[in-house]
Amino acid sequence: MTDPIPVPILAVNAVSRSLAGREIVRDLSLSLRRGEVLGLLGINGAGKSTTLRMIAGVLAPDRGQVLIDGADLYETPELARRGIGYLPEQAPLHRELTVEEFLRFCARLRGLKGAAVGAALDQAIARCDLAEVRRRLIGQLSKGFQQRVGIAQALIHRPPLVILDEPASGLDPVQSVRMRELVASLRPDHAVILSTHLLAEAQVCCDRIAILHRGQLRHQAATSAERTEQLEQQFLRIATDLEPVAGVGV
Repeated sequence: MTDPIPVPILAVNAVSRSLAGREIVRDLSLSLRRGEVLGLLGINGAGKSTTLRMIAGVLAPDRGQVLIDGADLYETPELARRGIGYLPEQAPLHRELTVEEFLRFCARLRGLKGAAVGAALDQAIARCDLAEVRRRLIGQLSKGFQQRVGIAQALIHRPPLVILDEPASGLDPVQSVRMRELVASLRPDHAVILSTHLLAEAQVCCDRIAILHRGQLRHQAATSAERTEQLEQQFLRIATDLEPVAGVGV
């Protein structure tokens, strides 16, 4: 007998969402297993952030289903606290706290207690290379270090699913390279979905890419199956499609 196929960490089934009367995401389906990094690509307004907010449990879909380890996220919303780590595009940082104070606070929000808080804190600081700044105020850190703190808060409780919305946005080239290395290092322990509009970032970090345009999934493939120039051409063909998709907002 063959071993049963494991349940995906994330399954998005025909999800749609409208905002202000406009359909921003339409009939989107995706799946993701532990050990995979999925790059969600699209120009600004393609529906990436709305998609990630629905997957993170922040925004309920109008239709469809989001499953985390086979359980419906919106029927069991406590899954969002223990099963998902989420870094939105604007990292939810408390600039008046030190890195250590903030991450300790986040660990407790995620339900960790006692000695588990300290152990999780030390592990997140080590994974995100924050030891040299752990006692500094977040407001005094560079953009690169602040983004690392944002990822650390998403990892503090070791969730099976990590969601990162434009983690390299606003970083200089050196910081961007370090961010890619950090994202790639998450693969052994997590399923990761990464939103970006940077093709090079997706090629380096991700096992698969999914291209959204006007709220619809227009292309999905393994990064190993497409050379960089092929991916660029595919992305440009989709992104420059000026034909409107009925009912779908931009």
